[in-house]
Amino acid sequence: MSHSLFDKTTLGSMKLKNRIFMSPMGTTGEADGSYCNEGIDYFEERAKGGAGLIITGANVVSTKYEPRPCTELSNFHHVERLNMLIERCHHYGAKVCVQLSPGLGRQQFTDPFTAPYSAGSVSSFWFPDLICKPFEKEDIKYLVEKIGYSASLAINAGADAIELHAYGGYLLDQFQSVQWNNRTDEYGGSLENRMRFTLECIEAIQKNVPKNFPIIVKFTPIHRVEGFRTIDEGIEMAKILEKSGITALHVDTGCYEEWFQAITTVYSKDAHKIDAQKAIKEVVNIPVLGDGKQLKPEVAKKTIEDEIVDYVGLGHQMLADPYWPTKVKSGHLEDITPCVGCNECLLAGFSGKHYYCAVNPLCYAEKSFKLPKPDGSVKNILVIGGGPAGMEAAITARKRGWNVQLWEKESRLGGTLWAAGGPDFKSDVLRLIRHLEIQCYKSGVDIKLNKVATAENVKGGNFDKVILAAGASPVIPPIEGIENTILVSDYLTHKACVGKKVVVIGGGLAGTEAACDIAVNAEEVTIVEMLPDILYTAAHCLNNDQHLRKMVKERGVKVEAGAKVLKITKDSLTFEKDGKQTTINCDSVLNAAGFRANNQLEDVLEECYEDVTVVGDAIAPRKILTAIHEAYHAIRVME
Repeated sequence: MSHSLFDKTTLGSMKLKNRIFMSPMGTTGEADGSYCNEGIDYFEERAKGGAGLIITGANVVSTKYEPRPCTELSNFHHVERLNMLIERCHHYGAKVCVQLSPGLGRQQFTDPFTAPYSAGSVSSFWFPDLICKPFEKEDIKYLVEKIGYSASLAINAGADAIELHAYGGYLLDQFQSVQWNNRTDEYGGSLENRMRFTLECIEAIQKNVPKNFPIIVKFTPIHRVEGFRTIDEGIEMAKILEKSGITALHVDTGCYEEWFQAITTVYSKDAHKIDAQKAIKEVVNIPVLGDGKQLKPEVAKKTIEDEIVDYVGLGHQMLADPYWPTKVKSGHLEDITPCVGCNECLLAGFSGKHYYCAVNPLCYAEKSFKLPKPDGSVKNILVIGGGPAGMEAAITARKRGWNVQLWEKESRLGGTLWAAGGPDFKSDVLRLIRHLEIQCYKSGVDIKLNKVATAENVKGGNFDKVILAAGASPVIPPIEGIENTILVSDYLTHKACVGKKVVVIGGGLAGTEAACDIAVNAEEVTIVEMLPDILYTAAHCLNNDQHLRKMVKERGVKVEAGAKVLKITKDSLTFEKDGKQTTINCDSVLNAAGFRANNQLEDVLEECYEDVTVVGDAIAPRKILTAIHEAYHAIRVME
C-alpha cells in the first residue's frame, strides 16, 4: 500500500496523525533559558495548524562551556514551561519531540572574546581568530551525563520523543568530522572513535527514558563542501546509528561553510536534500525524516508517495503559514502563505532578536499582534499602490470588516515583487504575488487597476484612513551616456532584452541577481560596483549571501568592485579603478544603481486627510518584511 501525507503512523511508542513534522528551529526564551510565553504561543499555533509532530529547536543541556544560544533544559525549573508548551500542543492532537544539544562548539556566535570549546584545536567559525579549546575527556563525560539528565527532564515535561542534535557542524558533528576533530585519543581518528561521543549520548538518553520511547538522531551524512564529509562516510554513520538502537534518523545536509546546503534560501531548488535522504533510506531499516524546501504540496506529497522519506518536514514554511497541513488536507492551496526563502527569520535570531517572518507579521507574536475582530464599525480605507505593502494593508483592512479601495497605476498587482521574482531562481517570490492577489479578490477589496494617484484625484474622497504604499522607482545616476542603459527592473520584468556581452552598473541584490540570470545565456557579464564589494550593503542572512556569491562564481560573472563608472556609449562602458581607466566593450548596459521612494503625495494627502500612513518602500526602499509588517500594523492599531 502506497504512503500518503496524511497517513496515521506509529514511531516507536508514539502515534502520529500524519507524516508532517515541524522541523527544529532554535527559539529564544526567558533569561533563565526556559520557554517564554511568546514561544509557547508560537508552538501552540503550529500544533493548531495541523502538524502531526513538532520538533523543538535545540535545548542545550549545560552552559558550563559556552553561553546559551537559545532555550535550555538542564534543571528542574525548566520543566514547567516546557510542559506548558507540550500540553498545549497536545490539545490539538500534535505530538512534541524535544531536541537536546550538548552545545554548538566552534559555531557559538554570542561571545566574540572567549575561545569556544570543540572537538579539536580548530578555528571558531564566526570569530576565526579564536582557536577552539579541545574538550578534555572529563568534559565529554560531564556533557554525556547532562544529556541523560535532560532526557529525564523531557520525560517529566511530557515529551513524546527526543531528538539528539548531532548535525550541521554543531558540537557532535564536530567530533564526527575529520576536518574539525584532530584528536589522538579514543574520541578521534577512526569513524568509530569520532562517533563515540554521539553514541554515548544516545546510550545516556536510553537509560533515562521508558522502553520503546522514540529517540531520533538528526545527523548530516554529507556536508557538500570540498574536503568535508561525503555520502560514503555518511552511509556508514547511518548504519552505526541504527545499530545503537535508535528509533529513526533525521537526515540533513550542509554545514556553516555552505550554510545554504542546510538552511534553504530563495535560490535553493525544491527538495534539494532528497538525494542524501534517499541514499540513507536505502541502507537502513528504521524510519527516515527529511526536510529541505519541500514546501510545495505536490513536492511533499511525492516525497512521501515515493517512500524517499517516511516523514516530511517543514521549517520556515511553518513560520510563514502554521496552517499549511490543514490547508493542504482541505484542498485550499491558494490560501497558503508561501515562504519566500528570504531568511529574515534566521537573520533576526542571529542578530539577538526573536523570530520575524517577512510574510507573517504574527510569527512569534501570535497573541500580541492578533488582529481585532470586526466590531461593526464602518470605515473607508484608501490604499495607494498594489505592491506587497498595499495588498497586505487592503487584505488586513477587509479582515477588520472595513471598505477598501486599492489604486494601482499598472495593469496588474505586485509592484516591485515582479522584478524581485524575475530571475528563474526566484520564482518563489511570484508565488507570493499570486497569493496576495487571490486574497485581495477573495476578501472583496475594490481594486482599481490602471489608476494613477495624483495630487488632484486624491482630494475630496470620503476616506477615514489613507495608506500610501506607492513603492519605489529606479535611481538614474548622473553619468555621461546614462540614456544608453536599460533599467534593471525592465530587464527583470521582461520588458527589455539584453545582448551577449553585458555590463551591470551596481552590485546590490537586484544587480547581482540580474547578472546571474543573464549569465546563463550571455558570453560575458560584468558587474561594476562603486563600493568595495558586491552585496556590500545587502542586509540579508549569511546563507543567502553565500548562496548568491557561489552563483556569481559558478556562472562566471566578473566583478569590478571599487570602480566608478565614467561614461557609457551604445557599445561600451568606461570606469575608473585605482586611478586607472578601463573600457569594456559591450552590447547592453543595465542600470541597477538603486531605487528611491515614491512618497511625493505624502504632503498632499496629509493636507486632505487626518489619518495617513506611509508604508513599505514609499518610506525608503527596503525589504518584503518591512513592507508587509508596516502595512499590517498600520491597520491593526487603528481604533
